[in-house]
Amino acid sequence: MSKRLDYNHIAPAGMKALGGVYGYVMQSKLPVTLINFVYLRVSQINNCAYCLDMHTRDLLKNGQKIEKLALVQAWAEAGDLFDERERAALAWAETVTRVAETGVPDQAYEAARAVFEERELVDLTIAISLMNAYNRMAISFRNPPQAAIEMAA
Repeated sequence: MSKRLDYNHIAPAGMKALGGVYGYVMQSKLPVTLINFVYLRVSQINNCAYCLDMHTRDLLKNGQKIEKLALVQAWAEAGDLFDERERAALAWAETVTRVAETGVPDQAYEAARAVFEERELVDLTIAISLMNAYNRMAISFRNPPQAAIEMAA
């Protein structure tokens, strides 16, 4: 896979705007680890190698165990490995990311609202939307994952 173009260089103002949304999400009341788990799950759904690599590395740097990371994709079958808020965030991330298929049903909304305050749920949805945008940029322009760059070096 070869990179098609460097969107950060070509449209720095647009990427800076996305970065501003990222900054907003990171200053929200949502825990950074929860946000990174959501980013990882969204990237799994979208098959974004660049973002999968980045968020796996971020979670490992923040002390998450590889055993938990390996089960993000199967979080619903992972028992108590993921706490209530993590499970709710991952479920919400899945239905919002697959909006064309799911329509984000009332049941999914009610389940998320049972765990998150209004502001938290809005911020979580902004985070999910942002990661979907980043995934689409990285996939569309073939941004290679750091692991691939390191292997080539």
